[in-house]
Amino acid sequence: MENLDETTAVLATKVLVTARAMNASGINRGSAGNVSARCEGGFLITPTGMAYDDCTPADIVKVGAGGAPVGCRKPSSEWRFHHDIYVARPEAGAVVHTHSPFATALACQGQGIPAFHYMVARFGGADVRCAAYATFGTQELSDAITSALDARCACLMAHHGMVVFGRDADHALALAIELETLCEQYWRVLQLGAPKLLPAEEMIRVIARFATYGQQDEQQT
Repeated sequence: MENLDETTAVLATKVLVTARAMNASGINRGSAGNVSARCEGGFLITPTGMAYDDCTPADIVKVGAGGAPVGCRKPSSEWRFHHDIYVARPEAGAVVHTHSPFATALACQGQGIPAFHYMVARFGGADVRCAAYATFGTQELSDAITSALDARCACLMAHHGMVVFGRDADHALALAIELETLCEQYWRVLQLGAPKLLPAEEMIRVIARFATYGQQDEQQT
């Protein structure tokens, strides 16, 4: 994008900073993953096939509400499921997709994450689902992801990786890091045998508590 207005430039910079932070955190490598953020009339997303360290904010691609890219750069090949998440989930302000090691290992076995730990509820329910496999960049994959995200803010993607959305880029990245940590913990539990799961009634209580998790009371002045 050329001649960015101030608001778009700030958001494009945030998308790029988040993509670089995703790699620096170890949950992604190279240009395999992608990051997007909702904007007026669509969303901004990382470009396809470009190393994040070589990108500038002007390389971040705007995709319109109808899915058409704006400018000379091509968007990530996975732009379609970003688009469909924003359409289906009005609360989504940013999306992070990675091929993080432990999430991908579980996804390659077609395994979601059951209620082995109460932090599973952080992502909206009593489990984190694994979306059915479909070829990358296709509508079939997008449909599988949006289905797996029903009442959730994260899912694994069979033979692929993970996708998470949050209220903004910082929130989405933090959730992606938390999900990879949870995947590592679950992977380690599986080495010990069949996981012991929390009962459904406890997960209901935890999900309710997460509804206000992290919210601070307003300070009196």
